[in-house]
Amino acid sequence: MDKRTFIKNASLLGLGSFTALPALAHFAGTDPQPEPPAATDDYWQSVRNTYNLKPDYINLENGYYCIQPRHILDAYKRHIDEVNLQGAYYMRTVQFDNKKKAAERLAAIVGCTADEVIITRNTTESLDMIIAGLDWKPGDEAVMAHQDYGAMLDMFKQVSRRHGVINRLISVPPDPQTDEEVVAAYEAAITPRTRLLMVCHMINITGHILPIRKICDMAHSKGVQVMVDGAHALAHIQFSIPDLRCDYYGCSLHKWLSVPIGAGMLYVRKEHIGKIWPVFAEEGRAADDILRLNHTGTHPPATDLTIADAIANYEEIGAARKEERLRYLQHYWTSRVRRLPHIVMYSPSQPQRTCAIANVGVRGMKPAALAKVLLDKYRIYTVAIDNEVAGVHGVRITPNVYTTTAELDELVRALTQIKG
Repeated sequence: MDKRTFIKNASLLGLGSFTALPALAHFAGTDPQPEPPAATDDYWQSVRNTYNLKPDYINLENGYYCIQPRHILDAYKRHIDEVNLQGAYYMRTVQFDNKKKAAERLAAIVGCTADEVIITRNTTESLDMIIAGLDWKPGDEAVMAHQDYGAMLDMFKQVSRRHGVINRLISVPPDPQTDEEVVAAYEAAITPRTRLLMVCHMINITGHILPIRKICDMAHSKGVQVMVDGAHALAHIQFSIPDLRCDYYGCSLHKWLSVPIGAGMLYVRKEHIGKIWPVFAEEGRAADDILRLNHTGTHPPATDLTIADAIANYEEIGAARKEERLRYLQHYWTSRVRRLPHIVMYSPSQPQRTCAIANVGVRGMKPAALAKVLLDKYRIYTVAIDNEVAGVHGVRITPNVYTTTAELDELVRALTQIKG
């Protein structure tokens, strides 16, 4: 074996060498165990034990960034050491092969082909690449929602000023009883000049899961492409991109997949790759080569290497098991406060329309004040959401797999006692 092959193989140790977590060994491997239900606290305590958690507060703001369990963090540190050891040699030789393998792992868990996926830095970069990269003409129209993430709305404002694009904003029904209510809201904004519809897979401020497949089918029937903001969906709820039938899909890996900060994913349907102008120019590649959209200059490669470790952890817990637990935790606390007279819930009431994320307010109290009381008096960390246009005025509550029902009991106690 020559020196380059040896170093390359050593560099790839993080891509597929994961073994069962010691804390979960009782539930994995050959020992036949029933699937632990969402409420089985001893199993989820074993998951919690893999994390280093700050004792100063109960962290219920995992929607921004999901911290890594120790074994993923340790793998990340090893990757940093390895890249630093090899220096420029690594960056000029095996870096790109390793990134390609990580992208292949990502493609596998979202059900698409590897030649339709690239690793970006976050959802904003992924979706802004499409918004800025389309060949817009004056008078073209785009449809989006007031509940969409601000960074993408800002990019649409920029292309409006630059190219004369008309942006049509709708309000997503906050508590629909049928999927058709949501689809109809988007459909009503489409005109013969509409080229792109942006839709959240899961609205970040309320946790509302939208019927993406039905929205895509409706939009395609009118000749409109669909770009999905999946920032909160990957490794949170189960889905397959081909089943969604969207044209573009962007997400962040530092959220529910627990990759270190600095990695995102962009899916572009194969037939559209050649139609997008790269934000950073890449010459010499075929028009349908998605890597022509992935020239971002020098960046930290250890984050990309850790994607495989995070995927292995996700698969070890199990996609269905994780989704079930996260939904259980959210409904555990929301079911106890939703009908209190001083409480306002900004998330849908039907269980299938949410998972971990929910938003709650107290009548007569500003979101920032509520968040402050929760932290100062009850040691519960959340984030205030005060969005006048979207009509959401509460705090976002986002538990993670390490969250216990005892911690959510503290939240319920606080919300029961706090009055505006």
